[in-house]
Amino acid sequence: MTDGRCPVPHAAAPHRLDPTGAAQHAVNDRLRARGAAVPILLPGEVSAYAITRHEELKEFVTHPDVAKNARHFAALRNGDIPPGWPLATFATVQGMTTADGADHRRLRSLVTRAFTPRRVEAMRPAVEELTESLLDGLERAAADAPDGVADLRRHLALPLPMGVICRLLGVDAEYQDRLHEVSNEIVSTRTGPERVVAANREMVAILGQVAAARLASPGDDLTSALIAAREENGDRLSESELIGTLLLMIVAGHETTLSLITNAVRALCNHRDQLELVLSRAGDAEAQGPAWGDVVEETLRWDAPVSYFPFRYPTRDLEVGDTVIPGGAPVLVSYTSAGRDERAHGEDADRFDITRAAATRHLSFGHGAHYCLGAPLARMEATIALERLFARFPGLTVAVPDEELVPHPSFVGNSPVALPVRLG
Repeated sequence: MTDGRCPVPHAAAPHRLDPTGAAQHAVNDRLRARGAAVPILLPGEVSAYAITRHEELKEFVTHPDVAKNARHFAALRNGDIPPGWPLATFATVQGMTTADGADHRRLRSLVTRAFTPRRVEAMRPAVEELTESLLDGLERAAADAPDGVADLRRHLALPLPMGVICRLLGVDAEYQDRLHEVSNEIVSTRTGPERVVAANREMVAILGQVAAARLASPGDDLTSALIAAREENGDRLSESELIGTLLLMIVAGHETTLSLITNAVRALCNHRDQLELVLSRAGDAEAQGPAWGDVVEETLRWDAPVSYFPFRYPTRDLEVGDTVIPGGAPVLVSYTSAGRDERAHGEDADRFDITRAAATRHLSFGHGAHYCLGAPLARMEATIALERLFARFPGLTVAVPDEELVPHPSFVGNSPVALPVRLG
């Protein structure tokens, strides 16, 4: 990466990202072959760039001349972004994901206490209890269905992380279903302009009610702690930063983990040899071989739950590979593409292999100052969910051919909208 002060046009036309999220890995293969940084078109004909390769992604996200604050987003600053743009929230929400420098450190420090190793480990019994309860519900749903098929995403992969993050934030159960529905609309890249505006307003309204409830009745939860920090020192956390932080925690705290669990189950069912490897070790503490944690890491690499994540902005013209990204251009980093980069993961990077020694080298939780705070919690939830699921239902299979699974309509998220399974 060098100082590209004399930009040259990229030889090929920009790739238009499909807002339906279809065939993401095939698209990634083609873009990665074009280069480490590829010009793309986003919905609304907004020009952007995608970083597609592992090493260049690592370097780009830690480069001192790459920012997260949307004041560096030239098209937004110039008023060239259409109203109701489906990706606007990713650029304009006020929180850790759009802050730089001291602001980022301030906001991150307020949330860090909720994700210390001790706090995360203290949540293990609750995660285990909720997992067993949800597996009971999954079994009942399959028994009640005429064809014995139940949606694993609906009955396990979604309610587990949503229940955990809402407990962590002190969100009452009455809000959980609607928060997921609105979160889905915000993450989707197919949401129409009017609905984008309405979804964001509804999310802000719900989170305002959550904050008001915790202000009236504080508890041992992160929202109460954030409010207390704001009350103690008025300039510590603004109202918009509080709402933005809650929005980030709700969306990132469940959307990514539900996709991780869904993608891991799908991968294991399509690679029964890998499932047998990990099941053969289960129950034998002295056995050698891959464990459930290895399944989680390889899924994160091979089928990352977050695909093209918005946004970063070079503060000056910056050369990535053989492409010069102009200062102020919005950039998306592709974790799904980097996870299958042959340069980083070998010629068999497109193969799901839970014995892969370098699986933990993936970047699916980010890299550098913006590395995901919730990674330890997500890993714990996914590991417990997979271990308990296959302990009870080792013969579980996906009930439809893989090519019939419909992707969630987004190039930001990466998982099917449903995962119908037979418990076996």
